[in-house]
Amino acid sequence: MRSKWIEHEGKKVFYQDFSRQIYNSTAVKAELDEVQKVVLAEPRDSVLVLSDFRDTSVGSDLLSSMNAASTATKAYVHKTAVLGVTGIKRKLADLLTALTGQSLKYFDDIDAAKAWLVQE
Repeated sequence: MRSKWIEHEGKKVFYQDFSRQIYNSTAVKAELDEVQKVVLAEPRDSVLVLSDFRDTSVGSDLLSSMNAASTATKAYVHKTAVLGVTGIKRKLADLLTALTGQSLKYFDDIDAAKAWLVQE
């Protein structure tokens, strides 16, 4: 698993690393399965998530897996910041948000994303 816990300003953030997986939906699905297990082991409404999709192709083949994972973990996630979602990926992410009701905030800069996650 590439994803890991990181710390920012004294708070624990779960960095979900889906980056650099251009056209590798198998690797993204495998990582998604692993991160889902980690999130579900945490208390409800407690997890600060930073999902990194930079240089990763997200197509309709991943939408059902992402929808299922998001639905399953929604109650455990407090906030989600997403990196690398632009263009068609943004349209798919907006669709995912509409389907699951899980709010996502998009960033181009990792430091801005981390700062937003830890602010209350």
